[in-house]
Amino acid sequence: AFRRVCNRLVYLRIFSDPSAPLTNNRFSYLHMKYLFFSWLAVFVGSWIVYVEYSSYTELCRGHDCKNSICDKYKKGVIDGLACSSLCEKDTLYLGKCFTAKPNSQVYSGSWGDLEGVIKCQMEEAPHYDLGNEMEPRKEATAFNKPTKGTSVEKFREMILNHLKARVGDQANLLELAAQVLSIADANKDGHISLPEARSTWALLQLNEFLLALVLQDREHMPKLLGFCGDLYVMEKVPYSPLYGITLPWVIEVWIPAGLRRSMDQWFTPSWPHKAKISIGLLELVEDIFHGNFGSFLMCDVSATTFGYNDRHDLKVIDAHYIVPEVIFQESIRQQRCDVDEDCLYGADCLTSCDLTKHRCTPEVTRPNLAKACEALKDYILRGAPSDIREELEKQLYACIALKGSAEQMEIEHSLILNNLKTLLWKKISHTKDS
Repeated sequence: AFRRVCNRLVYLRIFSDPSAPLTNNRFSYLHMKYLFFSWLAVFVGSWIVYVEYSSYTELCRGHDCKNSICDKYKKGVIDGLACSSLCEKDTLYLGKCFTAKPNSQVYSGSWGDLEGVIKCQMEEAPHYDLGNEMEPRKEATAFNKPTKGTSVEKFREMILNHLKARVGDQANLLELAAQVLSIADANKDGHISLPEARSTWALLQLNEFLLALVLQDREHMPKLLGFCGDLYVMEKVPYSPLYGITLPWVIEVWIPAGLRRSMDQWFTPSWPHKAKISIGLLELVEDIFHGNFGSFLMCDVSATTFGYNDRHDLKVIDAHYIVPEVIFQESIRQQRCDVDEDCLYGADCLTSCDLTKHRCTPEVTRPNLAKACEALKDYILRGAPSDIREELEKQLYACIALKGSAEQMEIEHSLILNNLKTLLWKKISHTKDS
């Protein structure tokens, strides 16, 4: 304390004494200025680290999810191909956290020699709440279905009824149910145990798992490598997102929107490779529009939803907002509204508000194709060959202008989609990039 008082007196003496040398005053001023800005930098840096760490600990709860899953596995409640590796052998590791929502944990992972993405559901989400995901999680978290004593035939009937409720009364539901039963027999011993059935039933509640079943014969979805309860491991997509660069938020806020869009296209593949990836997205739109197992709506068509592999095949990396049209329409009809903006799900599924009933109408205002073309516009036009650029731009703007549901304009929808695919394919079909 005495030393601090003496230092303070010396400081006052230097700045109050007119006879003190100018160099001392200047040195003291510069010294204090340096200390102030050093302290400020340390304070701001510490605050940023604290905010990032708090955000990380709140979002990234993968080890809690693993402990919960392994506890149920050891009690015999659930089972699956990944359970032993995750909970006993420790050969399935959780790596880097990519979680964006606390109730849906996403981690990179390694499983022996395989690289994958581990996804785990943490907690309940309200049943069909537009503010959350259209996934009925309440049954899945309890792992109480099917009940003990349920036969395989009864389980098949449960699956069929569930699929009918999710995608509508489609002609090929028996085939889809057979695929579910095949996946349920995780160890391929020809017998579906009760824990395996409970894990499969939990997974069936998830949009991504359902879409992986529907598109399993196509290249758009990563392969399902294994599961344990509603924790599942998907094939890793090497390049994601589709385009864009990630910047710290302190830099992001100072960059104009136009420049930011341009920056997102700086580190993209060569144009022929981009053309092949774009054809993949157009084919995905085609596959989920009146596919073999019903129609799906793409409610978040952004670069972060997609990636691609070494062969430049498009892959869906986040299917939470690709929802069955039947489920979307059932849910949106119950939504109260005063303006059209109240009828928005995700970033891209908007319907209109019926002001006489103050309820949302079931038909989306824009089809999947229009949203896909908008996401591709800057991506595919940058670096496009001069001999097709004008026609490509014309087709893209015609596509973006599509309104109403695809069923209302099926001919125009199909014509534009085929024209775009043909235009791109003709340009790259004679090259090694195809």
